[in-house]
Amino acid sequence: MTTLDPDLQSIQQARTLIKNAKQAQLLFAKYSQEKIDGIIKHIASEAARHAEELAKMAHEETGFGNWQDKVLKNIFASEKVFEHIKDLKTVGIIRHDQQNKVMDVGVPLGVITALVPSTNPTSTIFYKTLIALKAGNAIIFSPHPNARQCSQRAIEIVKQAALQAGAPAGIVDGLTQLTLEATKALMHSKDVALILATGGEGMVRAAYSSGTPTISGGPGNGPAFIERSANIQQAVKDIITSKTFDNGVICASEQSIIVEKCIYQDVHRELLAQGCYFMNDDESARLANILLRPNGMINPEVVGKTAIYLSERAGFCVPATTRVLISLQNSVSRKNPYAREKLCPVLGLYIEEDWMSACDRVVELLTNEGLGHTLVIHTQNQQVIREFALQKPVHRILINTPAALGGIGATTNLIPALTLGCGAVGGGSSSDNVGPMNLLNVRKVGYGVRSIEDLRQPQPAAQTCSAPTSHSTSIFDDNRFAAPTTAVAPQAAPAPLYAQGDDRFGAVTCAVVNAAANDITEENVERIITEVLGRLSR
Repeated sequence: MTTLDPDLQSIQQARTLIKNAKQAQLLFAKYSQEKIDGIIKHIASEAARHAEELAKMAHEETGFGNWQDKVLKNIFASEKVFEHIKDLKTVGIIRHDQQNKVMDVGVPLGVITALVPSTNPTSTIFYKTLIALKAGNAIIFSPHPNARQCSQRAIEIVKQAALQAGAPAGIVDGLTQLTLEATKALMHSKDVALILATGGEGMVRAAYSSGTPTISGGPGNGPAFIERSANIQQAVKDIITSKTFDNGVICASEQSIIVEKCIYQDVHRELLAQGCYFMNDDESARLANILLRPNGMINPEVVGKTAIYLSERAGFCVPATTRVLISLQNSVSRKNPYAREKLCPVLGLYIEEDWMSACDRVVELLTNEGLGHTLVIHTQNQQVIREFALQKPVHRILINTPAALGGIGATTNLIPALTLGCGAVGGGSSSDNVGPMNLLNVRKVGYGVRSIEDLRQPQPAAQTCSAPTSHSTSIFDDNRFAAPTTAVAPQAAPAPLYAQGDDRFGAVTCAVVNAAANDITEENVERIITEVLGRLSR
């Protein structure tokens, strides 16, 4: 008896899943908003009920992070995501502007293929299931081979919950025969409408090159800037909280700290007090040797490991209370792991003269890796915030919050999401925290409100402001002077902007320009003023 090649078997499984999902989605697309909302509510409830079980499974299987934090991620990806999306209109007429006579109709994409990373193998499945079904789609998962068991268990939980709540069979499912060929079959299928990609850079690139529309998250390399006005104790606490949450596997977490020189000693002292260890040059070099593979990619053996484990692996000792390893840096390059994404509790630290040189360093780090993703600022200065918001090449700027949790919408009011788009600057198709509205098309309905005859009617010329051409114009010809008015007492001019805030920004003030009427000379100024006042008093 001939045994089929494993690749061929996996390809056949992918094709079967696509066929089933397509048929299920055609039925699901006819469901009411109320029915779909009931289904996703039940899925979210069941996912949250298994949060601890799946967290422990994921930690045991992958060795990444810690199971306690994974419980929180599972609850966030189920309950928090559901609470945010439950009232969204995604079915039928989702917007009706009666005044302008336009309507929006939600149109499901169809079948979605979702790639699952080993760093968040169960929470990603919960999150993507909810947003895909909320938009009326079917979804097929391709788990990471290193998280096979926990991912398949998570898929089974959401699959059964969907069926229990009345969804058609096949609306959510996943590969069990995990091969590269099966994943390729999913990504290249003409019956797959969209790839929702989260994972390594190579897999994301493969998704975009498949020819199937793709929405992805990109690599993070978020800098954390501590500005001189920051609450230093709280800023350090936020950074350490973020960098140690699940041992740093969330891509939005801080990868480096940038500090103004004038406050560095205070920051250094606080970092030590809260469990950070500053490596010397030899220790930094030892750790650098194991952070990246020879090909420049992240070494999976350091991902999600503790600071203690990393130091032991690199061959040096640190205090038992150490939570984060820090290396002082002054350069940025692709070969420098401290200037790149580190999915573990390790930070590079840069000391800059002032906020302007800090800005330059932020851009340098993001250009090196992580364009479009995330940065965090710790400051009380609104002008600093405004400057960063207007200028920096990222799509999430977080203020005074742990970046890992703020970026995904846990400690901020950003859209709760585990796929964080990096936009065009980061090589992606979306800059959003991806939600259901990214997973449907909108059909536009517009009523006729003008005829072609209306279009042919000559339009009134636009009103333009121009200087008077006649030098004989008198101040008495201005209608503003024709009616009686009440004299207004002069008021003190407001203080210049820079006096109210931070003068490092060199705020520009506008001078008040006094416009003189034509033909008014020194000789007749007094006469004109007298005549005007007399006229106003009539």
